[in-house]
Amino acid sequence: MSMLAGGTLLASTLLGATPAPAAESGSAPPQSAEVPVEFGSDWRDPITAAPPITKPAGRSCQVTVAEARFRDFTPYKGMYTPPGGCGDSWSKVVLRMDGTVRGRQFDRLGYLHLGGVEIFRTSTPQPSPDGIEWSVEKDVTRYSDTLRGSQDVEMLIGNVVDDTYTGIIDVKVTLTFYAGKPAATPDRVLTLDDRSTLTTPRNSERILAEVYATGSGGGCEEYWYLTVPEEAPYSCRADGGPYREVQVKVDGQLAGIAAPFPTVWTGGWSNPFLWYVVPGPRAFDIKPIEYDLTPFAGLLNDGRPHRVEVSVVGVAEGQSGWSVPVNVLVWQDAKKAHVTGKLTAHRAGDLDDSSTYTPGVEHRVDTEGDHRLTVAGYVDTSHGRVTTTVSRSLANTSTHRWTDGETTDTLDAVWTDDESVTVEGRGPARTTQTRRTYTMDGTTTLGAADRLRTVLTLGDRAAVDESVGGRRTAWSRLDDTYAGDATYTVNVPRDQRHAVGTTGERYRMRGSSGCYDRSLSTVQGVLTEDHRGC
Repeated sequence: MSMLAGGTLLASTLLGATPAPAAESGSAPPQSAEVPVEFGSDWRDPITAAPPITKPAGRSCQVTVAEARFRDFTPYKGMYTPPGGCGDSWSKVVLRMDGTVRGRQFDRLGYLHLGGVEIFRTSTPQPSPDGIEWSVEKDVTRYSDTLRGSQDVEMLIGNVVDDTYTGIIDVKVTLTFYAGKPAATPDRVLTLDDRSTLTTPRNSERILAEVYATGSGGGCEEYWYLTVPEEAPYSCRADGGPYREVQVKVDGQLAGIAAPFPTVWTGGWSNPFLWYVVPGPRAFDIKPIEYDLTPFAGLLNDGRPHRVEVSVVGVAEGQSGWSVPVNVLVWQDAKKAHVTGKLTAHRAGDLDDSSTYTPGVEHRVDTEGDHRLTVAGYVDTSHGRVTTTVSRSLANTSTHRWTDGETTDTLDAVWTDDESVTVEGRGPARTTQTRRTYTMDGTTTLGAADRLRTVLTLGDRAAVDESVGGRRTAWSRLDDTYAGDATYTVNVPRDQRHAVGTTGERYRMRGSSGCYDRSLSTVQGVLTEDHRGC
């Protein structure tokens, strides 16, 4: 969301702004449809190019987890009971949320908790006056431990409904359980208690933390990547600038670092016409950041509670704007009651975070940040000593330029998050290397006759290589790219905006397990291309 000043900010607020869930993966190619000269009162339901969730053949069972009409900030509360007829160990479990909304409404963030475990985080599309429908699916098999027992359900999509914002968000969430060969899943799924402490089983041999980190809440952290140092004349300022890093600490010691994904919600960059049909990457299915805490297993397995803290670099202590719920996934040694171990290496580099403001006719902030962390530790299991080494390296560069009044606002930013995990025990060492790259390149301008134009490209890329004994055994390459260009008149009633826009997404995945390639294009809210390659 570009921080254009005054009336432009107000106009973008009235249009509404929020994230959106995934919809209609696997739709048929578009039928010929007449493209209007500008946006009307209705447009195509949301769609993404991401691949659909593959579903096993054979017997399945379905359970409705929640049905609710969200019109305020009151959570839905209910009870989940596991299905009968499909056993208690499943080959896959798929969550599906179906939603409808009509009228005028902001984009809204939502979550679903079962037994306190966050299994889903999402955001909503903005509706047309005539109404839209959307759906999102997610593989939640990893939470099978939670799903085997009856659990309290809490779901919330915070919303405001009044004379202006009329959209009631109506959703239904189901879980479908597929019988068959049980998937390999964590033995336990844990959450932190009210004091942010964690007590793991004493025979834990692998421990992962996942953090559903989102900058949101309507303040500047919703578009943290555009914030500037305090001395710069811009509508959103932060203590040091836009560098953000999500850190996990165990008993005060740095245990994990990661770059947050720069999600753009469906009102982002002051221009909801960019997102009505094709949302930005991850806006519908907000993925958690994963941290391998196995090097700390020897410490955590002493049977005592340990403090696990999550913080966001660049956000002052006590400042609101980020949500960081934590799940902890644990694999246990079934043949040993107590797995002992030790943290053997901890090397944290200096955090480099600098933002330089240069005044002028075009103001400018140049940001560079990087950080490195390596941790290693062993556990003595029933199948021998296993040593895990985790190395992570983060970097961010960005150039933010704007004019007085923020009538032109430009950002060109790149984030990288490289991670290597090596596990050594019996047999050759196993290594997984993951190289993540996120990009954002956009400009918003407010020109003559209050015409606001946004041109924006977003990228979500990842390269993963797995090797055993130095020989590559599996690999994958992801490239999810969104591009949009939309213009409308601000500070006028809805029927006088004369909005036009083209948007598109190409999602490519290739690797040792196959290939997927899908491209979408829209014009004025009409799907004009749905092409599948490979």
